[in-house]
Amino acid sequence: MKILGMILLGIGGTFGIALVGGTVVGMIGVILYKIYRKLRYNISLYN
Repeated sequence: MKILGMILLGIGGTFGIALVGGTVVGMIGVILYKIYRKLRYNISLYN
């Protein structure tokens, strides 16, 4: 039973890290895209 718990802990931890990493990458991508639009097309950062 302890081995099964360790396997589930590893899977859950890996999934959590991937989820947080994907969220961070997505936020950085949105910020960079907004800055690009601001510089290229002079669109507000808030749109």
